[in-house]
Amino acid sequence: MSRRGWGTEICHDGDKAVDEYVRLEPDMVFLSLDLPTMDGHIAALEMRETDSKARIVFVSSKARLSKTRDAAYSSGAVTTLVTPITFGSMERQWEEIVGGIPDAPGLSDLDALYPAIEEPVDIPAFPSFPPLPPPIVLEPVVEKEMPKKRRKLKLLILTLVIIGSLTGIAHNLGYVEIHLLDEILQFFD
Repeated sequence: MSRRGWGTEICHDGDKAVDEYVRLEPDMVFLSLDLPTMDGHIAALEMRETDSKARIVFVSSKARLSKTRDAAYSSGAVTTLVTPITFGSMERQWEEIVGGIPDAPGLSDLDALYPAIEEPVDIPAFPSFPPLPPPIVLEPVVEKEMPKKRRKLKLLILTLVIIGSLTGIAHNLGYVEIHLLDEILQFFD
């Protein structure tokens, strides 16, 4: 299409494709039957309902060609292209693509295929539950500050544990001889 100077917009969702068609009013639409939220057949019918001159081209694999041709006839599509689409296949069908737009006989069945919800749906009321009990109020936990002497004692014990651990590691690695520590300790006695 870009070789012919056409711009493109891609949409992977059937419902959104209809909304984009209404917003953009394109000259041509390529659709597949396999679209999420709304299949391509219904999307094409919605487009034709909005614009009777919508130029729709269906794209299909060979396996789904029969079903796609039925949808193309129903929605008044100008033609059906088989994937993979090549420049040559577009050239061979270009006259059909830009030619006259056929009637869409499926428009009369659109409401049966995709009915609009007009009446409000009655939603059953939730069963009533007993009231919840009042919340439990907890007293905040307040940490008491330790006296300074206890903090100093804990700090001293922690320091001694760290020094002892490091000394043991150093001895195991061969950096410190323990018998030297015995002589140092005797010095303090």
